Amino acid sequence: MHLRAEYDSWADTYPAVAHNPVMRAEQAIVEPLLRRLAPRRAIDVGSGSGRYVELLAGIGGSVVGIDFSLGMLSKSRGTRVCADARALPIRSASVDLVNASLMVGDIADLAGWAREMARVLVAGGHLVYSDFHPTWTQFGWQRTFRDADGAMHELPFEPHTIEQHLGALADAGLALEFRREPRLVDDRDRAVRAFRARWGDPAVVVVLHATKR
Repeated sequence: MHLRAEYDSWADTYPAVAHNPVMRAEQAIVEPLLRRLAPRRAIDVGSGSGRYVELLAGIGGSVVGIDFSLGMLSKSRGTRVCADARALPIRSASVDLVNASLMVGDIADLAGWAREMARVLVAGGHLVYSDFHPTWTQFGWQRTFRDADGAMHELPFEPHTIEQHLGALADAGLALEFRREPRLVDDRDRAVRAFRARWGDPAVVVVLHATKR
């Protein structure tokens, strides 16, 4: 309940675009993949303000955005459902693609979450998701945001290792297609230059694509 309230507080200052360097590094990998897969029936789990809902809808299929924050969903467009990602109100074997952008950091039971994603996918369906890279734990980075009043908030997240991701996919009957570990990409961004001056050039996100056997 505390986490949901934090996301509700964030909603008014959370635009439906990749609005920071980490999100832009992630989307540079995810967007071309989603366009190539072009699913007919997709769900965007942890959709927030609808960044990928709009992208998937533009590709031409049907898409449902799912999030547990009503505040975030109020900023999104299209078909929206308020639900817990660990127990989706979706029929088994009914969607071609599940997208989940930077939301499994809110999930402690990664293996259980992967099984739930596999449940709703048709055979041969695709799971595309991203997470904060283990470097976040290594360097002690924090997730923070400012609300509409300017107050700073810190959001905790569950750290997952690469091995835990791979194990969760395998246990759920999902075959890994690829894994990418992007770095920050925009050299013109002052924040990116400052980041590199302090931290070097580490991976900041892990993106995984798997298919249901």
